[in-house]
Amino acid sequence: MSTTKNKPAWLLATWFGCGYLPVGPGTWGSLAAVLIAWSLAKVGFSNWHFLALTAFMLYPAILAAGVVATESGKDDPQIVVVDEVLGQWLTLVGASRFDFFHFALAFGLFRLFDMWKPFPVNRLEALHGGTGIVMDDIMAGVYAALVLFAVGWFNHL
Repeated sequence: MSTTKNKPAWLLATWFGCGYLPVGPGTWGSLAAVLIAWSLAKVGFSNWHFLALTAFMLYPAILAAGVVATESGKDDPQIVVVDEVLGQWLTLVGASRFDFFHFALAFGLFRLFDMWKPFPVNRLEALHGGTGIVMDDIMAGVYAALVLFAVGWFNHL
């Protein structure tokens, strides 16, 4: 393990410390993402804004996750939660409305797909470094967004 830390990378990768919270840091990262998204939706963010925000943050997230993995000596450190943040925001792209029900459903669906890791989510984890850390959560977010979209489409929720 390196004695010198790239502090900005650790700050981003742990989503400003959420990754250090005890018991289920990924859940805390997802919850932080939902709370931020709720605030952004209240000031006018749309589905497209969440897609753009996720795309904008993707490369820095991959870099930061890779730095923390290298410096910690772990392939996929639990403290890295920026991947959950991006996956959660990507899930919201599928929401038909931004209300409490849809935010709660988005949270639950993303956590389900993130933990379940159906194909090809489970394969993306094998990618090297920060790419593997982040891309499995991006794919989990795609699956969750599709289910969220279908719920809204078929049930007009």
